[in-house]
Amino acid sequence: MFQSREIKHTRLLLRHAEKFLRYKKDVLDANRRDSLTTDMNELRTALAARDRERIRTSSVSLDQKLHKLSPPHWEMGWRENCEVILVAIVVAVAVRSYFIQPFKIPTGSMQPTLNGIIGHPTNAAAPNIVKQIAEFFVLGRNYINVVAQQDERIEQIAPQKYLFFFTWSRIITDQTTHLVYAPPDTLKQDFHVFPGNQYKRGDVIARGAVDTGDQVFVDKLSYNFIKPHRGNVFVFRTTHIVMLIPEDPETGAPFFIKRLAGTPGDTLRIDPPLLYINGKPAEGYGFQRVMSAKFPYRGYSVGRAYLGSRDQSFTVPPNSYFAMGDNSYSSYDSRYWGPVPEENVVGRGLMVYWPFNRHWGLIR
Repeated sequence: MFQSREIKHTRLLLRHAEKFLRYKKDVLDANRRDSLTTDMNELRTALAARDRERIRTSSVSLDQKLHKLSPPHWEMGWRENCEVILVAIVVAVAVRSYFIQPFKIPTGSMQPTLNGIIGHPTNAAAPNIVKQIAEFFVLGRNYINVVAQQDERIEQIAPQKYLFFFTWSRIITDQTTHLVYAPPDTLKQDFHVFPGNQYKRGDVIARGAVDTGDQVFVDKLSYNFIKPHRGNVFVFRTTHIVMLIPEDPETGAPFFIKRLAGTPGDTLRIDPPLLYINGKPAEGYGFQRVMSAKFPYRGYSVGRAYLGSRDQSFTVPPNSYFAMGDNSYSSYDSRYWGPVPEENVVGRGLMVYWPFNRHWGLIR
């Protein structure tokens, strides 16, 4: 810690020479081995005597001999870069597989705790390109402007995924195809773009801003040591859950993010706007915030197959969890398709890492 940079570099050079001599001892002739050993001993003596001039002279001599004995190859730079990239990929895959994984919130079932993708239709022109770039990096906002180039009728709105993370839409008409950076559900719900819509040349099909869903880190490690807690925001697979949502042919069953409302053995009942757990109003900051029904929260709503009325209760079976969205009136959750099997649980929602809006930070 208190050594000079010159001394540190000299010691590193000496260690490198020792390693080189061990590796090449069987292929170097006696004269070269002896010459290298002599320079190394001279450098050690200079270090012990703390003679800076001898250290400098001996270091230069040893370094020159090492360069002559092991000339650099043209591919060394490429090889080192490839090794660094490979190690980075292995570390990233390991972290994603066992520790932390990024997810994107696609829908509004957890709003306003977590934002899904939100469209803002407008007739105003998009701001200048500098402001658009700034808003994208800070707020995750992009602007769309789809105008009919001729008389067109929409036949289909198909999703188009890139890198399994970015969802676009192909608006297929009887005349052409428009590629839009917004998922089909957002175009339908917020911009009212539906198959069958007809447009004259020059008509606006979809114009406005689209805010990306919150990007979250999910902690995949802690649930290996502790059981999921009631009130956690958690991510789970929908594999083997009877749902109306089809599996994606590329990525398989979709992932959902909800609040964990019931653990094994809990008895749940909904009396809007309250959620009762084991006969008492649910406790915890997340539940209390929803049950307050203060705008923009609306409280809890009864479901359909499960908790379908004020008088209906449900006891969570063993090795299962009951999931509910904070936006209860617009959430497709366990009230419709039942509890989540324990093996489907991926991890706990840890934090929103992008965009940098009011949700940025730890998830509560």
